[in-house]
Amino acid sequence: MPKLEVNGLKLHYHTHGKGLPIVFIHPPLLSSSIFRYQEVQLADTFRVITFDIRGHGHSDPSTVPVTYPVIVEDMIQLLNELDIPKAVVCGYSTGGGVALEALLTHPDRFHAGILIGGMSEVSDWRLMAEIKAASTLTYAGAKRLMAWAISTGNADMPITFGNLYRSSMEGNVANWHQYYHASLEFNCTSQLPKIHHPMLLINGEKDKRLARYAAILREKLPNVEQALVRGLKHQIPTKAAARMNGLVQHWIGLKLSDEMEEANERKKHKIRNIPKEDTVRVAKTHPDETPEERGARLDRELMGYDPQADNASADIESTVRH
Repeated sequence: MPKLEVNGLKLHYHTHGKGLPIVFIHPPLLSSSIFRYQEVQLADTFRVITFDIRGHGHSDPSTVPVTYPVIVEDMIQLLNELDIPKAVVCGYSTGGGVALEALLTHPDRFHAGILIGGMSEVSDWRLMAEIKAASTLTYAGAKRLMAWAISTGNADMPITFGNLYRSSMEGNVANWHQYYHASLEFNCTSQLPKIHHPMLLINGEKDKRLARYAAILREKLPNVEQALVRGLKHQIPTKAAARMNGLVQHWIGLKLSDEMEEANERKKHKIRNIPKEDTVRVAKTHPDETPEERGARLDRELMGYDPQADNASADIESTVRH
């Protein structure tokens, strides 16, 4: 069980493969086990780094509150210890907010960002109520119930449930509560225009509760693309792993080809084909658009607008067709 001393405590981490580094960030209560498919399926092209946030999984509990800045500083120190000067950062769910915090506070340490059902704020009553309920239950000590509920929701099969549940039960409920509370308090929406990295949003087509947050990110981020995974809600890393990983691999290959070539010592990388029935829809941005024009166009395209009707024919599905 590899651990590194980071900022006064030991973080449990894994690194798989060689190539351009991608570091993954999990949401509260879960652990790096949520990215097991990414560790396996992306390691032939990238160096995949996963870690348990302090107080989660097999990492040591935290004696200071678990906040987004604390998590980011732990991640930066972990990258330093692994001698990784620059990486792609990928956050799942509220872990996407941590990824945004990292891009804002350490922009020179990242090539690009990927948000899987991510958000820059929590501002609607339903999501606020869900997170508050989770925070309250963890504070009340309902550890087994919370671990069971979150693991069940994210599991695609019984063995995945077992892995998620066991690693969750290793965590510290006080630190879970702090991470949930930090997710409620975090809001970087006004700072999104400062993030000029290439950004990929991956959302489930049926994840209606987060649609408004995806719209905010599409409108505010200057260099963003979005993909909708058909037939899915929120739990994409486990329930649509092959589609997500194929999309990540292809998108990074397009956006960061020079960096990939350098990281792989100029070895030609192979892009997996995505089966036609599993393709996702991608909408690109145009640099000459205003944020309002961009948001309106992306909404039309992602809702099924026919790109053949005008000159935008290359904007839909072009980056996942082979």
